[in-house]
Amino acid sequence: MAKAKKSIFFCQNCGHEESKWLGQCPVCRQWNTFVEEKVTVAKTGGQTKSLKEAEVVALSSVQTDREERVCTGIGELDRVLGGGIVPGSLVLVGGDPGIGKSTLLLQVCQRLTERKQKLLYISGEESLKQIKLRADRMGTFTDDLLLLCETNIETIRSVIEKERPSLVVIDSIQTMYSEEVSSAPGSVSQVREATNIFMQIAKGMGISIFIVGHVTKEGTVAGPRVLEHMVDTVLYFEGDRHASYRILRGVKNRFGSTNEIGVFEMRQDGLREVENPSEFMLNGRPENASGSVVACSMEGTRPILLEIQALVCRSNFGMPRRTAAGTDYNRVNLLMAVLEKRLGLPLSNYDAYVNIAGGIRINEPAVDLGIVLALVSSYKNRPVSEDVLVFGEVGLSGEVRAVNMPEQRVSEAKKLGFQTCILPAVSLDAVKNIQGIKLLGVKSINEAIDLI
Repeated sequence: MAKAKKSIFFCQNCGHEESKWLGQCPVCRQWNTFVEEKVTVAKTGGQTKSLKEAEVVALSSVQTDREERVCTGIGELDRVLGGGIVPGSLVLVGGDPGIGKSTLLLQVCQRLTERKQKLLYISGEESLKQIKLRADRMGTFTDDLLLLCETNIETIRSVIEKERPSLVVIDSIQTMYSEEVSSAPGSVSQVREATNIFMQIAKGMGISIFIVGHVTKEGTVAGPRVLEHMVDTVLYFEGDRHASYRILRGVKNRFGSTNEIGVFEMRQDGLREVENPSEFMLNGRPENASGSVVACSMEGTRPILLEIQALVCRSNFGMPRRTAAGTDYNRVNLLMAVLEKRLGLPLSNYDAYVNIAGGIRINEPAVDLGIVLALVSSYKNRPVSEDVLVFGEVGLSGEVRAVNMPEQRVSEAKKLGFQTCILPAVSLDAVKNIQGIKLLGVKSINEAIDLI
């Protein structure tokens, strides 16, 4: 069969194909995303294959069995996956370099080999000795973990079909290449072709496959956007690689919720689960310091208590400076405008710095009341009591609005020893059965400020 080569232009954002270069992608409307790649086209000589007759079935006749998940032994990862690994699933794990992607997957292999499961770890970036050095820091491994340093897709496929492991780890997808595609490894064509082959292996053989993906400077997985559409689950590893904590967040999950997060701490022997993130985030909180308030945010079904710090000082320039770390910058400006309009605070003459301690990033509206009280506390130099927890959304009229799951938030505060909780007045009925903590309902930010 003769083959001919031609050039195709791919959109790096969505994977759309064009025969010529375009400045703007007609599908995703992004600019300067087209790249040229050589593709091989097979000439069939005008012969067509016979098509099998397709069969349709009624929805009511489809039988569904309860899926059996495989627990990894790492509770935080199982939480994000929705209860464990689904056999035959394709999972993409992305994150910054050095964040701990390979370490996490190697620990998964360690836990599963203890249950006598056959695993295959395929690396295109590290040698066998490098993998062995990392494994020695984590502990002992059994002979059920097989290693392969290879980047050729055809070779990898033959090894998987021969060994028949229960789980395969690909580190990373950008290093894999197929001889059928003439472009370089990591290109749009190669990444899409490699992912398609791994998807066929996962679905056809019932093998769970974890794929490690590089990220761009914007923080998204490198390669075509269609990569995230092809896989079943997309996990992002977040956090500063120079800090000890890591956050695993699910942004796509066909088998569970995308609101759950897993918290890990990086240590010499690998990643360790943080079972109580609230206590971890509040560790080292200053005593009797103005501008420090503890608020509660929900990540899926998990309440996380965090410290909001604010520093308000008089500006020496005509335009005051605003800085927000860990929360939305525009949201901070909005709340400061509400304080200036509804309370008459002259914040237009003051610099304001807001920080979520611990480096975690929160965009939930429930922390609005905490930001407001932290700003007022710093402005008036009036410390907020250490045993007070606050949560609630703040509107433009200065009202405090209800947020979801107030029971879980108050229960978490009680468990960590907080004595008082300032919350929206409309949420008092939902938490009236919780004893052992003083509940103060407020309707506006004026009432909340009078309580601190």
